[in-house]
Amino acid sequence: MEKPDELIDYGDAIDYWTSIPPTVDGVLGGYGEGTVVPVMDVLGSNHFLRKLKSRMVVEPGYKRVGCDVGAGIGRVTKTMLHKHCDVVDLVEPVEPFVAQMHQELEPLRQEGKIGEIYALGMQDFVPEKGKYWLIWCQWCVGHLPDEELVKFFRRCVEGLQPNGTIIVKENNTPTDTDDFDDTDSSVTRSDTKFKQIFEQSGLKLIATDRQKGLPKELYPVRMYALKPVA
Repeated sequence: MEKPDELIDYGDAIDYWTSIPPTVDGVLGGYGEGTVVPVMDVLGSNHFLRKLKSRMVVEPGYKRVGCDVGAGIGRVTKTMLHKHCDVVDLVEPVEPFVAQMHQELEPLRQEGKIGEIYALGMQDFVPEKGKYWLIWCQWCVGHLPDEELVKFFRRCVEGLQPNGTIIVKENNTPTDTDDFDDTDSSVTRSDTKFKQIFEQSGLKLIATDRQKGLPKELYPVRMYALKPVA
């Protein structure tokens, strides 16, 4: 019997997301501006980053360069990430989302807050060595099989500045089993599975928090702050 992550198909995922309107409601699966989700999400992320402030001191000679992975239409960068970073790069493979992202982020680009926009999937993204203070992965790593996710995180480790941090914000299954969703060809992992993958990737968990205030019918959402082991 196939494991849930073995059912992931990149082409199916791209086809699904390309069919979705490039709006906040679209990228959040119908939980857009008319719901509490966007506001609570930003509040939770800001709170988590503030708690980590003393663990994320920028080394001399470096800037707070961020990377928004699986960035969609740029919602996380626009509402939250640009306030914590000097400049943000974005990674997103879905063409209509990238086109919308350029529009959404134009004011921030004019302020010099937007760096590179990579129209790539995570499986093809190779971060520039030593570039990033913060790599933020939200609601996207379910599109990579376990083995590819480990490879992705190892590349991210290479892309971190000294004292850089990776933050993963993702749905969790409430049990120790992973769930495959054939709608968008993604897998929802358990907390246990995430911790196994982090360990295999050479990452140590320095903080974790449950996102509060989301509708009860949704999966639990957890934030993980990670640093390289060595």
